[in-house]
Amino acid sequence: QVQLVESGGGLVQPGSSLRLSCLAPRGTLRRYAMGWFRQAPGEEREFVAGSKWNNIEYYADSVKGRFTISKDNAKNTIYLQMNNLVLGDTAVYFCAADSSWPMTVDGVDYWGKGTPVTVSS
Repeated sequence: QVQLVESGGGLVQPGSSLRLSCLAPRGTLRRYAMGWFRQAPGEEREFVAGSKWNNIEYYADSVKGRFTISKDNAKNTIYLQMNNLVLGDTAVYFCAADSSWPMTVDGVDYWGKGTPVTVSS
């Protein structure tokens, strides 16, 4: 069992930045593709950003140029830097570990419990 723990969510104004963190068990980042998904109220969960074990990155079109995924193997942590947040970014953000690529909702092996991000003026 791989336990993923997210942190860093909050309430921010449009145009602000937030950085989400996801702590994983030791070695997870080298064995799995790691990424972020989000689920807005009443919507389906969707892919946001992913990083393959060889550090190839992939982003949803809606966040490209605003969000950046990164990894710190020494800290067993992945991050999602979110800049220029807009109202449509409001959602619960989930950390995910996937043994396949590209990452899809149905293919994810392990999920975190999520951290809420609310963008509101």
